[in-house]
Amino acid sequence: MRLGITTSESYLAPLVSGKEVNVSNVTFEAGCRNNWHIHHKACQILIAVGGRGYYQEWGKEPVELNPGDVVYVAPETKHWHGAAPDSDFTHIAIMNAVDGASNEWLEPVGAEYDALR
Repeated sequence: MRLGITTSESYLAPLVSGKEVNVSNVTFEAGCRNNWHIHHKACQILIAVGGRGYYQEWGKEPVELNPGDVVYVAPETKHWHGAAPDSDFTHIAIMNAVDGASNEWLEPVGAEYDALR
């Protein structure tokens, strides 16, 4: 399944869709990242498993992600994640299933990403 709200190609492969937790394998092509977004009511855990990518919270510096790195994203945290400019990137995304949870997709990532080059 192709993932929306990205700069180029990314792919979402659901692994577990349950009443308590959802787990997906997400792959971004080199240079691809999602828009700034917020997960309302639900946390997210990202486990980097391949390539090189980045994660950034609003108001903070980007963090490089390599296989084995883990990021906890608290509910209501504005953030983005995706591949490095020169590398594909894959992570496992784990989200708790919460009634009324939603994703709010926001503006594209621009200068923050361009500064990584």
